[in-house]
Amino acid sequence: MDTIYNDLTRPPQEIVDGFVELLAEYSPSCVVTDGQRRAGAIGGFQVVRHDQKVAGPAFTIDLSIDDWVNTLPILSRAQPGDVIVMACHGVATTAMWGGLTATVSHKFGVAGAIIDGAARDIDEIRDIGFPVWYRTTSPRQSPGAVHDRIEPVQVNVPVSVGGQVIFPGDIVVADENGVATVPSARAKDVLESAREVARRENEIRDRIASGATAADLRAEFGNL
Repeated sequence: MDTIYNDLTRPPQEIVDGFVELLAEYSPSCVVTDGQRRAGAIGGFQVVRHDQKVAGPAFTIDLSIDDWVNTLPILSRAQPGDVIVMACHGVATTAMWGGLTATVSHKFGVAGAIIDGAARDIDEIRDIGFPVWYRTTSPRQSPGAVHDRIEPVQVNVPVSVGGQVIFPGDIVVADENGVATVPSARAKDVLESAREVARRENEIRDRIASGATAADLRAEFGNL
């Protein structure tokens, strides 16, 4: 069966750029989660490199169990700056992401990939410098025979990852702490809130560096 493609509506570029600018802050996934009152947080991922951070619109891929995927035509539809979000429905014995998919994505300008399943070729991905978040590893590649397919792969549909439903075009922010997602309809408001969170935290750091006591901090900022 053929892959089912759907249109992807991305947030305005200035909103995307605003979230990318937040990557300069400490722990941007935490800042974004705090900016929406703890909503949108997804933990439990492994990271290829702990110093990498990404932000961008979600380009979602929904796989059926033990599916075979021709990734080239799928990834060719992603735009520079997109973040691949792949729902693997609990499959952990088969790697749905590897060195070649990372190489192609990096070449196409994709910002990174969130794989809710297994990955492989971690050393190659690390050398490429492409940011990937994944649940586990497996050397076993996805099946290559068409008859192994159960359902068509669906591209740019709502996907469930770590208990969160991510819609295509939602903002994804990821770092070594985990992944934060922001509904595209709320992206502007959350961006403003996240900026305020970052500003407040930086102000607290400055006050600590200038010698503020715990009592001073409590009086000025309340609970930290």
